Amino acid sequence: MKRFPFLNLKLANAAYAEEIKEAVCRVIDSGRYLCGDETAALESEIAQLCQVEHCVAVSNGLDALSLIIRAYKEEGIFADGDEIIVPANTYIASVLAITRNGLMPRFVDADIATLNLDTSKIEEVINARTRGIMPVHLYGTPCWDSTLKQLAECYNLVIIEDNAQAIGAKASCPGLHDTYATGSLGNAAGLSFYPTKNLGALGDAGAVTTHNPQIAKTVKALANYGSDRRYHNVFTGYNCRIDEIQAAALRVKLRYLDKETKRRREVAETYNREITNPIIGKPTIFADMQQVWHQYPICIDERDEFREYLRISGIDTDVHYATPPYLQPCYAEYSHLDMPVTASLARRIVSLPIGAPVSTADATTIARIINGFDC
Repeated sequence: MKRFPFLNLKLANAAYAEEIKEAVCRVIDSGRYLCGDETAALESEIAQLCQVEHCVAVSNGLDALSLIIRAYKEEGIFADGDEIIVPANTYIASVLAITRNGLMPRFVDADIATLNLDTSKIEEVINARTRGIMPVHLYGTPCWDSTLKQLAECYNLVIIEDNAQAIGAKASCPGLHDTYATGSLGNAAGLSFYPTKNLGALGDAGAVTTHNPQIAKTVKALANYGSDRRYHNVFTGYNCRIDEIQAAALRVKLRYLDKETKRRREVAETYNREITNPIIGKPTIFADMQQVWHQYPICIDERDEFREYLRISGIDTDVHYATPPYLQPCYAEYSHLDMPVTASLARRIVSLPIGAPVSTADATTIARIINGFDC
C-alpha cells in the first residue's frame, strides 16, 4: 500500500539539494557567517517579491512580528496596554508577539468562508486603546478587503500582517500603498521561513517587510542588539539575526517558489474537484485572489474517525489548530470569550497533504479514498 506522508522535508528539499549544498559551501568558503552578502541579497529579493521597499531578514517569524511591534513602540505609536485586534483563529505566535511587547490582544472571530479574520466584526471592538490590526493570511489565503483599508484610515490604525503562511499570495484589492502582494498590504509584515513553510529554510528564519524606512531601520537595529552601528546601542535590543547559511539556502529555494506555488494550486484544485463526499466541508478557491495553499484544510464533524480511516488507508493528516490561542492555558484570562466559528473550526478542521512531493495524481487518489469514508 502506498503511503502519503503529510510532509517529508527530506523529499521536499531533494530537488534543490545540490544547489543548496553549493550555496552552503559558498558561505563556508567566504568566512562571513552573519550580516553578509547572502543576507543582503535575500532581503532585496524578498522585498521585490513582496512589492515593498524594505526587508529585514531575522531569526524567525515570531521575532519578525515582535520586532515590528517593538519598533512601533520605540517610534511612539504603540504603548504598554494598547490593543491590537487579532483573529481568534490563528497560530499562537500571532498573539505572543503582541503580549510579549506589553500590548493586549483583542480577539475577533473567524469568517467561515475564508477561515480568516471576519472583517465585518472589527469595528464593534474598536475602542480608545485600539492601535492596530493584525490580519493573518492563514493557510495561504490573503486576509484583506476594502473594510480593512477603510478602518485603518478612519481610525488611524497600524496594519501588521502576519504573512507567515502566504508568501507569494495576492489580494483581490489593493492595500494601503496600492500593492496587491501579501507582505505589502499593510504598514509592515512578518514572514516565517520555518522549514515546513512554502519557502522553508533549513532551520528557523524569518523577515520583516515594510514600506516605512524608519520602521525598517528600527527593526534592523533592534534585531542586532539595538545597535545602529558597531558598539553603539540606541535601543535595548535583541539578537534576532538570520545567519548567512539560512539566507543562502533560502535564495536557492526562492528561485523555485513560483513552481512550488503552481503545484500547490493544482493539488488544491484537484482536491476541490475530486472530493465529492457530502460530509466534507472543502475550502473556498477564490477566483479574485491568488492563494498559495500553505495548507489544504477541510472540515468534518467526525474528525477522529475520519483521520483514523485515512491513517489506515495510508494517508497522514494534521490539525491546524485544535486549540486556538484564547483557549490556551497561558491565556486563561480570555477563555470566557465566545468565538463560535473559531471553536467550530477547532473541533472539525483537518489538513490534507499538499506539500512536496504530493502530485495531482496523488491528490486524485487521496480524494477517491476520502469519498469512500462513511461515518
